[in-house]
Amino acid sequence: MGIVLFGGEKGGTGKTTLATNMAAMLALQGKDVLLLDTDRQGTASFWATVREDTEIEPRISCVQKFGKGLASQVRDLAERYDEVIVDAGGRDSMELRYALGVCDRAYIPVQPFQFDIWTIRQMDELVEMAQGLNEEMQAFIVLNRVSTNPAVREDRETREFFRTEDFQHLALVEPVLRDRIAFRKSARDGLSVPEWKLDKKAVEEMNQLFREVYGG
Repeated sequence: MGIVLFGGEKGGTGKTTLATNMAAMLALQGKDVLLLDTDRQGTASFWATVREDTEIEPRISCVQKFGKGLASQVRDLAERYDEVIVDAGGRDSMELRYALGVCDRAYIPVQPFQFDIWTIRQMDELVEMAQGLNEEMQAFIVLNRVSTNPAVREDRETREFFRTEDFQHLALVEPVLRDRIAFRKSARDGLSVPEWKLDKKAVEEMNQLFREVYGG
């Protein structure tokens, strides 16, 4: 049993893309996984519906949960599945805070742009508050949608910013996901990137992140 959260205060950073890919990749390993959509936009739920309607195997259970009872509901659901993946919306919501209070690990995707980088400070404070109740929870930053142009140094600048700030409650993972159309096209079809298979670099990047999150 494990509860992994993909969330953050900034919208449009790719939380749902990472959550849905991790869910599908776990299911491909034979895990009984639940994708828990706590974002009222319902993007993860839409992805799961597309997958269901086109009869893609393995099937992935997906439910939406909101509001004050979320923490107890997540704990209850975690008893029924091998793994629970929580997709929390891109804002400082009640759902994000409750999910941080019960998850084992949180992964916060950040784009290497200045306005996104600034949100790391806010997330460090939010994680500190959550760890007051959920002491064993660990939180990580994932650099996402990094430019594929090797001349662009945004990811290196972000890493330098991270080292300079010396955040106390966040760690920066080594795998980087670049801005590849494969992530969008596979999601449109209700697939993970490894299932879509048409971009080897995208597949390898997602596999690297999967190994970071779940080992192996």
